[in-house]
Amino acid sequence: MRMLEDSFLEVYNKFKLEFYRSVFALVREREGSLSAMEAFSLEIIRELGEPTVGRFAESLHISQSNATYKVASLIRKGYLMKENSDEDRREYHLILSDKYYGYIGLMQNYIATVMARIRTRFSAPDVEKFSEMLSIISSELMPEANESL
Repeated sequence: MRMLEDSFLEVYNKFKLEFYRSVFALVREREGSLSAMEAFSLEIIRELGEPTVGRFAESLHISQSNATYKVASLIRKGYLMKENSDEDRREYHLILSDKYYGYIGLMQNYIATVMARIRTRFSAPDVEKFSEMLSIISSELMPEANESL
């Protein structure tokens, strides 16, 4: 029997590979499309849920000026918008645009395909248990990742 670590890493790497393929296909296809680093930046912004530029910089351990430069490029390309904070009008939050959601649809489509295959291949109780295990992994067993969200 294969080790749990090997199986997990294999699945994780396949999801990453499919995501990278999608990103690079987009980069090749259109002028002004995302670079790989910009695509990763958008993913981090999505996970942070409308962060400020400072929060984005902090989560990546980069300078505020470097984060501001990345954000400006993403705004210029139409993947990101900024919206003034209700609490402090001098501060603004990063909002993902409709253009971003069109791009991310590629990865979500692949995830939906894999999830449909899981539901077909495994029994409903197994799928429910798998879902419960993933939830526990995310909420309890990855505290380092939870801290940055």
